[in-house]
Amino acid sequence: MTYVIAEPCIGTKDMACVDACPVDCIHPKKDDAKNPGEKMLYIDPVECIDCGACVPVCPVSAIFAADDLPEKWKSYTEINAKYFGR
Repeated sequence: MTYVIAEPCIGTKDMACVDACPVDCIHPKKDDAKNPGEKMLYIDPVECIDCGACVPVCPVSAIFAADDLPEKWKSYTEINAKYFGR
């Protein structure tokens, strides 16, 4: 199972989750050329180790375990994966 960033992140991009991730699977980073053009952050479903370190630091509660993702945001599983070409 992996974690997914959902709709509450749109327009926020707080970056606390990026710093909390021990495996560097949340993108784009502040210095990434793609950052200004992205409206939210994304978790790489292949690289995520399911540690949950990102969840408590998210100020808008946008990060969910894939199995706990609210039905209305199920499409964000694919949105996160597509960002990484998965």
